[in-house]
Formats: sequence, C-alpha cells, structure tokens
Amino acid sequence: MQKNGLLGQLIQNLCCLPGVGPKSAQRMAFHLLQRDREGAKQLANSLLRAVDEIAYCQMCRTLTDTDICNICSQPLRDGSILCVVESPADVWVVDQATVYKGLYFVLHGRLSPLDGVGPDDIGTELLQQRFAQGEVKEIILATNSTVEGEATAYFIAELAKKHNIRASRIAHGVPMGGELEFIDSGTLAHAFSGRREMA
Repeated sequence: MQKNGLLGQLIQNLCCLPGVGPKSAQRMAFHLLQRDREGAKQLANSLLRAVDEIAYCQMCRTLTDTDICNICSQPLRDGSILCVVESPADVWVVDQATVYKGLYFVLHGRLSPLDGVGPDDIGTELLQQRFAQGEVKEIILATNSTVEGEATAYFIAELAKKHNIRASRIAHGVPMGGELEFIDSGTLAHAFSGRREMA
C-alpha cells in the first residue's frame, strides 16, 4: 500500500498528538474515513477554527476564544485568591475536580535553567504586575511535584512575600483510595512531612 499519499500523510500527522503512535494513528485514520466522515469534517473544522481563534486570556493566560476567559469574567469569583498552575490543562483539572472559586494564573511552563527556561519565560513579570495591583491576598502554588515544579513554586512564593501576599502550596501525598504498600517512597515521604492534625 502506498504510504506517501494522502492516507499516509493523515496517519503521520495524527502521530503529532501526545501518546499517539503509528498504530493508534492508523486506527484513527481508518475509523474516520471508513465509519465517520462527517465526524472527520467536524473535527477538521473545529481544529482550523481553534487554531485561528483561540489565544491566551489577557488576565490569567489560559486558552480562550475571547479577550478575557469565562473564569476571569465571572463576577462571583474571589479575586483575592490566585491559583498558579503550569498549563491551561491544569486550570481545567483544578476547576472540575475542586470547589476552588478564586482566579488563576498560567505560567506556560516551569523554571528549568538546564533547558534555558528562566523567570521571564514563564510570565513572572505579568504575575508581579497582578501582585502590585493589591487585589491578590493569597496565592496557591499548584505547580507539579517535580524538582522544577518545586523550584518554581519556591521562586514565586518569594516574589509573593515581597508584596506581603500569603503563599501556600498544594499538598502532595497518598491519593484517595491508595494503599501504602503500593505508594512510592517519595510520595510517602511528602505525605508524612505534610501531615496535619486530626480535628
């Protein structure tokens, strides 16, 4: 079978998605072409519109098709609390899984000197402008539990202190329903150091 034609290009292009290898891309391509051509057209149109129309929110830097995203524009949100996350996907996860009703700030990465990623690359200048406005009283640092994520959280906490803003870090530890014998030692160590008193 010819692999360089349109079908081959489609399969190759589907491989750009995270976690999609050649076999998965092949299954997707054949499914769309054999069973769901209308769905394929809708997918193509949605992708084209999204690429052309979705940009970053001017306040929190998450992905949106308006100047100010629907979270930042909600009047009932508490503007005194700011949750700092690494990516727009984190905003979705936190907002769907918690009862958090504050605002967000998306870094679009984390500090990584070895990769040449410094404070200017993750929007700390914009974050400090938010701090200087005086509305933010507390930040919740929800960066990932990696060496870079921890360093980023520490750096931003120091910036917040300069503006007399309280900084807290999300807890890391044993997941709900997790059994101790299956938890890795690093996670267990975090759980012990972050323990809290029972009410």
